[in-house]
Amino acid sequence: MTESEFLEGYDPAAYERPSVTVDLVLMGLRGGRPAVLLQERRDPPFEGRWALPGSFVGIDEALDSAAERTLHEKARLEKAHLEQLYTFGAVDRDPRMRVITVAWLALLNEQDFAAALAANPALMPAAIDVPWPGDAGGPIAVATPGGTQIDLAFDHAGILALAVQRLRGKLDYSEVGFALLPELFTLRQLQDVHEAILGTVLNKPAFRRRMQDRGWLAATGTREEGTSYRPAELFRFQRPR
Repeated sequence: MTESEFLEGYDPAAYERPSVTVDLVLMGLRGGRPAVLLQERRDPPFEGRWALPGSFVGIDEALDSAAERTLHEKARLEKAHLEQLYTFGAVDRDPRMRVITVAWLALLNEQDFAAALAANPALMPAAIDVPWPGDAGGPIAVATPGGTQIDLAFDHAGILALAVQRLRGKLDYSEVGFALLPELFTLRQLQDVHEAILGTVLNKPAFRRRMQDRGWLAATGTREEGTSYRPAELFRFQRPR
């Protein structure tokens, strides 16, 4: 039997098909703390609970296309730092049916985080409290802007916890932290990002030396404006050659 003959006679209904979704961890910094954009569920299951923005993947849609579409539909953004986080496939993770979700880490700088909130009032900026050190992993807590802790729908608390763990683990050796910064930034802003994500205070001289040694920083020759103190030099990210 040739391959074309096999495919012509193949029955796609021979196996049950699980549904596939994408969920976006829209993460940024707000008030110097890690924050995530959540959306309230209007229908069962978990009606009234907050969840990561997500969408079902179309039968003819690529995963990255579904993630980009969801970013546009839910956050009204055309682009962001998007990277595939993990695939979550527990049999009972969705009470409706078998649903496998591919989670994506979507990092937003301060301007894009604010733009998403302004464009879609249904989104809520929730503060993330990480009780464990480094990239040890474990449960996290999520709170409303008013400080009330909330439980997330589905397994989204676990997805968010893994996103924080992954970000912490990659922060020191990859360029991922620059996605949380504007195009031009000061060394103080860069350190603020690392300290907020890692949840610890870093030694200033050692941190700056490490960043410069990696070849990630390109001096612009300009300084920040509108400060009441001596303006700091502005840098931009550059990929090492």
